[in-house]
Amino acid sequence: MSSPNTNTANLSEFIKNEAENLGFFACGISKAEHLPEHEKHVESWLDKGMQGEMSYLERNNEKRYDPTKLVEGAKSVITVLQNYFPEKMLPRNDNFQFSKYAYGKDYHMVMKDKLHVLLQKIEEKRGKTKSRVFVDSAPVLDRAWAHKSGLGFIGKNTMLINRKGGSFFFIGHIITDLELEYEKAEPEKNFCGSCTLCLKACPTNALKPYELDARKCISYLTIEHRSDLPGKLKDKFENWIFGCDICQDVCPWNRSSSHHNEPLFTPLDSLINMKKNDWKMLEKSTFNLLFKETAVMRAGYDGLKRNIDFLETDE
Repeated sequence: MSSPNTNTANLSEFIKNEAENLGFFACGISKAEHLPEHEKHVESWLDKGMQGEMSYLERNNEKRYDPTKLVEGAKSVITVLQNYFPEKMLPRNDNFQFSKYAYGKDYHMVMKDKLHVLLQKIEEKRGKTKSRVFVDSAPVLDRAWAHKSGLGFIGKNTMLINRKGGSFFFIGHIITDLELEYEKAEPEKNFCGSCTLCLKACPTNALKPYELDARKCISYLTIEHRSDLPGKLKDKFENWIFGCDICQDVCPWNRSSSHHNEPLFTPLDSLINMKKNDWKMLEKSTFNLLFKETAVMRAGYDGLKRNIDFLETDE
């Protein structure tokens, strides 16, 4: 008869294998517990007002720092990475720029579907559990749990960086009452070395080492910010109208990025073929055809038009 520790190890290995079979780049497991150091860091960041208009980051923080308050009796956090680095980029000539994560179908839907399948496979093997799936839609410290699960380190650009695959990943979790075998967290802050390419490349100076001021971040401003865009940054946007990948594009760790294997993240031909003038003349009906069930719906038609007009209108 197997010992409990053997069963725990076998189940943990089973989970990782099934995650790989579902197309996830990597899977790691960590103990569900309060994260006091991360709480201190995030609260300090919030106290500085660097979250901008993202007031949701100020709510439910007792749950944000302790997953046992999200799932009663939680013992483990299963964390997965989903690669979204595309084989083909949207053209830059005579065009505006979109963050790569928004090329295809909304990652919330794609990853949640996969994680529910993974949870189903776990329960088929282990029996009914008390578990919940999370993909960037609840107070969960995604990068903290990915780091704790051994899936990467936190870079100077504040992104999670996986040493085998870079940083173009979505992060998702299953928080569960199963007791599993836990990874050792990767060291933090050790693998950027003296490199400051991301800090120097940010056109709005939104980055300091390991700290992002969202109020200056092009990604935040083009997606989450609902007010008028700051005129003083008008010449700094470098044609980005939804998100921004600059600090990731220059990161040496992304030289090892491989193309994703998820067909749902492939952009429509109609999106690839758009030109600047098409964007300037964009109508809501075309917007809906291009971006139905994509992350761009977060900004909405009015938000995207605001961003385009901001770049194209003379002072």
